Amino acid sequence: MFQSTLAMPHALDLPPPYSLVSLRESGDAFAHACAVAAQEGAGTLVWVRREDLAEFAVVLEPEIPLTEARLALYAGMNALADALAALAPPSRPISFDWPDALRIDGVLVGGGRLGWPEGTRDDETPAWLVFSAMIRTTAGRTGEPGLRPLSGALDELGFGAVDAGEVLAGFSRHLMAGFDEWKEVGFAPLARRWLDRVSPKGDDARIADNGDLLVEARSGQAPSTRRELAGALASCSWLDPATEMPWL
Repeated sequence: MFQSTLAMPHALDLPPPYSLVSLRESGDAFAHACAVAAQEGAGTLVWVRREDLAEFAVVLEPEIPLTEARLALYAGMNALADALAALAPPSRPISFDWPDALRIDGVLVGGGRLGWPEGTRDDETPAWLVFSAMIRTTAGRTGEPGLRPLSGALDELGFGAVDAGEVLAGFSRHLMAGFDEWKEVGFAPLARRWLDRVSPKGDDARIADNGDLLVEARSGQAPSTRRELAGALASCSWLDPATEMPWL
């Protein structure tokens, strides 16, 4: 069942390819985007109007098999980080936990998700993808920061009053630029920018053609490791499974 939509009080500065759908605060951007993706098509941008979260999802229509299309997760995370970097106070570095959690100055504030039609084989081109993001903007009733030192919200990290619409608009522009770059010169530059933000540091890493993370320890003592993207996306570890909210 689709969530009810909400009229926009003001227009967002979105590039022309996007079509905005606004949900009431009880909505679920990821679920709604997956539900309407086949009907509404690429560029549909779903935004949940909440005061404590920047929550949105975008529908994509890849032209490559699912095993390669999952690389869109990295493009989406880069776009999310770049949008937040434009608003971040000085000396607040933005980093990723592989593959889809986002931290600011070491503090978990949210992350991204990637979905596709159930039953799609890795060698099939999916009818659609959905990249969704959820960032905690205000602490609200999440308790004292000292009780959750590794997780928090943007207002606790010096961002001040964050306009979720501004985050969404910035994300949409960076995502479009990232996909243009991917099409023109290949995925390597996007992969490098994501790897530059991943933590912890200290290992040589690269992203395989299917999105898996390949890590080789610099010491020469530890064995090389391969982290599978498809399985990791299914768990979405930065979400509380009971509430589907960031681990705050």
